[in-house]
Amino acid sequence: MSTNRRRSALYLPASNPKAIAKVRTLACDVVILDLEDAVAPEAKISARAEAVNAIREGGFGTRELVVRVNGLDTDWGREDIAALLDAGVRTILAPKVSTAAEVKAYTDGLQGSDARLWVMIETPLAVLRLDEIGAMAAQGRLSAFVLGTNDLAKDMGAQLDVERLPFIGILGLAVVAARAHGIAIIDGVFNDIDDDAGFIIQARQAAHFGFDGKTLIHPRQIEPCHLAFAPDMAAVDWAKRIVSEFSKPENTDKGAIKLDGKMVERLHLVQAQAVLLRAGCVPAQMD
Repeated sequence: MSTNRRRSALYLPASNPKAIAKVRTLACDVVILDLEDAVAPEAKISARAEAVNAIREGGFGTRELVVRVNGLDTDWGREDIAALLDAGVRTILAPKVSTAAEVKAYTDGLQGSDARLWVMIETPLAVLRLDEIGAMAAQGRLSAFVLGTNDLAKDMGAQLDVERLPFIGILGLAVVAARAHGIAIIDGVFNDIDDDAGFIIQARQAAHFGFDGKTLIHPRQIEPCHLAFAPDMAAVDWAKRIVSEFSKPENTDKGAIKLDGKMVERLHLVQAQAVLLRAGCVPAQMD
């Protein structure tokens, strides 16, 4: 089980050094420096230089730093990766990945480093090949899906409202594929910065589906995102009791125990550990 919390993943253009300085003071779990959609073609090279400077300067604390590169089919993608690897980047986010072969092309580009790969799921073909793409995690690089719901809506001709009814099946399948292959999954962005109520509804929807977190486009979305993904106190207390009971010497080898008249199995221990991780607690044992 990963010990990284990824409730909030804030996008910001790598071309904006003031935003990069500011994000070092924010409470988001993940910082995604964007070299792709948020950067105009004429600013691609200078944005890459800013991303390299940010990686080398550090100062992000416990925040996980990810850089979304331009696609390998563009004029900038391969040079993005080479420059970022030279700077010591830990995680690359690849855009518009639709096949396992494309995942392999990115992983081949990361050879000689310990960098991890996240991929955007934002094309209809990617949705149809979720299992194929997720299976690439077995090669040791791929570690997360990030949904790109705006691009999906465009390609599908769908309406991206708060409830996202056209996407219900896709959301569920994406979570299933990520869990089947042991990788993290982060939901797409909510576009209306001023609609706080709508954001909370959608973030809670993502939490209910089992996403690890949600990508954000503005700092004001961080706190409500954390609230949406936080388990309630009753769930936290129950999870603590499960972990505590299974950690007792007489229960460490048991597949199931009785707790408050309920049968609690090892699978419930895994769920309890996940609840404690989302709550910011450290389980007694991470099996």
